[in-house]
Amino acid sequence: MAVRTGAERLAGEPGLVDDGRLGLITNFTGVLPDLRPASVALLEAGLPLTALFGPEHGLRGTAQAGESEAEGVDPDTGLPVFDTYRRHGRSLDDLFSGVDVLLFDIQDIGTRFYTYIWTMYDCLKAAERLGKPFVVLDRPNPLGGVRVEGPALQPGFESFVGRAPIPLRHGLTVGELARQLGEATVITMDGWSRDSWGTGMTWVPPSPNMPTLDTALVYPGTGLFEGTNLSEGRGTTRPFETIGAPFVDARFVPALRECELPGVVFRRTWFEPVFSKYAGQAVPGVQVHVVDRAAYEPVRTALVMLRVLNELYPSDFGLLPSLDKLWGSDSLRKSLEAGEDPVALLPSTTLSWARPDALLYEGTA
Repeated sequence: MAVRTGAERLAGEPGLVDDGRLGLITNFTGVLPDLRPASVALLEAGLPLTALFGPEHGLRGTAQAGESEAEGVDPDTGLPVFDTYRRHGRSLDDLFSGVDVLLFDIQDIGTRFYTYIWTMYDCLKAAERLGKPFVVLDRPNPLGGVRVEGPALQPGFESFVGRAPIPLRHGLTVGELARQLGEATVITMDGWSRDSWGTGMTWVPPSPNMPTLDTALVYPGTGLFEGTNLSEGRGTTRPFETIGAPFVDARFVPALRECELPGVVFRRTWFEPVFSKYAGQAVPGVQVHVVDRAAYEPVRTALVMLRVLNELYPSDFGLLPSLDKLWGSDSLRKSLEAGEDPVALLPSTTLSWARPDALLYEGTA
């Protein structure tokens, strides 16, 4: 059965939301199966959309990480477009003064440090402060809703790559996260279960450095390399699947293969990023090839890679301050600095971390 998203359901049943001026928090991933923008479909269905609100990367997705697009008018709908990125508190509240109900329709990828869920969280909290309904038009978690990996974020390490204590690979849809983290109404999907894989629709790259579903699968683990002095493959055609640095030599891949990690094989590679770390340099490294996604554990795999790098290149391998925010505590940094095996930090995490009343879909592994 094909997945029918919350946006598609609302376009067919406009009465699913309360009357009033609607503001839609969305971007280029907010599309229907025919790839029309949901904003266009909702207007055609007679819903009173009055404004659009874009996240990091912007409504159209032209901005790189840490950037957004200028505000203006959406050419598809004629609606004003406002930028939510880096706005919070009173500034965010003021942005929503012209709407009565807030809708959210953006594709997530199931990883805590992917920022769209924190745009949702910040806007949800603004709606709660303002006493305005917040409605999530639910979309699939492309990594499925069964597997959970990594620790929950710890108090004191909150940032825009983690506002609340959820695991690295959280296993929830955006609608379930909204119910977990606040007061929200969810227009649920039809045809999606927890053991689904992918989105059930055409893959729309949800950000400039998330080109494929393969990228999304490795990201919960290799996204941690943003907190090191290795390139995480930004500026290449395979971001987060290629990892490297000038000091990585021929020992790295054999050492990884000796670890016999499930569901993955490693290939020695070279790449030249056109931006970000080591831009313009030929960088040696490794490509992560997932051969069995059911067996593959992205977070465990990345921790083993970090341990091996720490052992092979103790004088060259370095950690950046952002690692603590990505991991959600300082335990990973301290473990590596002490020469310990960070795999020991992994909890036995299941969906039991989430409130039962937040879970909206059935399915098993």
